[in-house]
Formats: sequence, structure tokens, C-alpha cells
Amino acid sequence: MFTRSVLVSGDDFFGFVDQGYVAPWTVEAHEQNDTVMGAAAAAAGRFAAGGFAVVYDGVVGPWFLDAFIAGTGLDWLHYVMLLPPEAICLERVHSRVGHGFADLEATRHMYRQFADAGISARHVLRGVEDVQFLALRIFGLVESGAIVWLADHQARSD
Repeated sequence: MFTRSVLVSGDDFFGFVDQGYVAPWTVEAHEQNDTVMGAAAAAAGRFAAGGFAVVYDGVVGPWFLDAFIAGTGLDWLHYVMLLPPEAICLERVHSRVGHGFADLEATRHMYRQFADAGISARHVLRGVEDVQFLALRIFGLVESGAIVWLADHQARSD
């Protein structure tokens, strides 16, 4: 699909914090989250400027997109929010191994933040699909330009 591509894992950037780490889903983590997300965005932007197709795999709420795009140095990006049903999210958090986040009440809270974010439905994929099918679906949305988000915090008009 892409001749040159990069996967930037948001969780990896949080793993770089050695001393003074604060759980990123807490209120106290705002300054840390801003710094870590800025570093991840800068890495994604640098790869994109170098001619790579970049997939950022991480949590970027629509309320943080302006700062994320600014951190990339890009004028636009493709944005899609994967939002399976809440019950599926809760089960995935409950059953995963090797991840520090296991708070189901915080998961419910985060889910509501995303579900109620009020962004255009074309940026939200709500189903539960096979990973390969989902990747092809997202690739089609990228190719069509349907999920472009502009740096001036305006989603491309429908």
C-alpha cells in the first residue's frame, strides 16, 4: 500500500518517561501528557516531512488535535477515531496483559469523552471489525480524503 511507511506508537513515547512518571489518564498528568504528545507529534511530523506515510497509533482526542497537528508541523493530517461499543472497550481493558491501565471506571469516563466529543461521524469508526478489514477500510478513507483534518482546527467540509 505504501512504499515507505512508519508506525509511531504513542504508548512507546509514554514508556520513555523514566523518573517522575504520572499515570497519563489522571488529572495530575496534564503537563507530562502535553510534553509526551508533543514529542510523539514531532516524531510523526518529521517522518512525514521525510516522505514516509505515518500511522500514529495512540490516543489523540479531538480536543487535542490542534496541539498534536501543531507539534507535527504539518498543515493537515488524516484523523480517525476507533470507537467500538463501550462493553467491548471495557472487556479489552479488563483482559489485556502487560499494560498499566486497568481502571474500568476511568475507561467508562474516557469512553464518554470520546463518544460525546461531537466530531463529524466520518471521523468515527464504531464497529468491531477484523483488523485486516479495518486497515483496508481506513486506507480507503485516507485515499478518498474523507478523513482530512486541517491544522486550523477545521475538519474538511462534508
